[in-house]
Amino acid sequence: MGNKGAKPKKKNPAILTEDEVNLLLSNTSFTREEIYRWHDGFIKDCPKGQLDKKKFIDAYKAFYPQGKADKFCNHVFKVFDFDNSGKIDFTEFLIAISVTAQGDAHKKLSMAFRMYDVDRNGRVDKKEMEKIIEAIYDLLGEEHRKGENSPSERVKTIMFKLDKDQNGYLTEQEFVEGCLADPLLRSLLVNFFESMLKLILN
Repeated sequence: MGNKGAKPKKKNPAILTEDEVNLLLSNTSFTREEIYRWHDGFIKDCPKGQLDKKKFIDAYKAFYPQGKADKFCNHVFKVFDFDNSGKIDFTEFLIAISVTAQGDAHKKLSMAFRMYDVDRNGRVDKKEMEKIIEAIYDLLGEEHRKGENSPSERVKTIMFKLDKDQNGYLTEQEFVEGCLADPLLRSLLVNFFESMLKLILN
């Protein structure tokens, strides 16, 4: 993600420190003024300076009232929550926004890979990918899950195309290069994730 330094620890997460501003200047393409503007908006929505999982999920539910948002949101939340604290602070939030809104294709695909890598071991196996596909189906209220449209069949097709060495899992490199080379797969695996992030961030 290009996160070059550990986030500084501080007592009040609502206060933006100079260290954090410098970290964001180094890791995003936002200017100092833009960072402060984003921070003002973030604090209006999250006065304590942190976004918890419940509020994150509630925001998705507003966009998808008919679907079951919880599973999918848990996966997306982990992508934002770099330090596994259970909360998204402003630094994590703005780095994610920068990648989504301004990042190149490689960075966006790397971020999507983190969502599929449920156990964060640096690789994605069939079970992990199936969990995400099921979560997306739940979110969309997709009931037709048989035949070619079943999560397991979808995953078989994806793994056949992306798992170049056929070892049963995808590395980040296989995932990124495979999606770059196959627009259809990229649309299936990444574009939905990207559009979901834009919904939550706008």
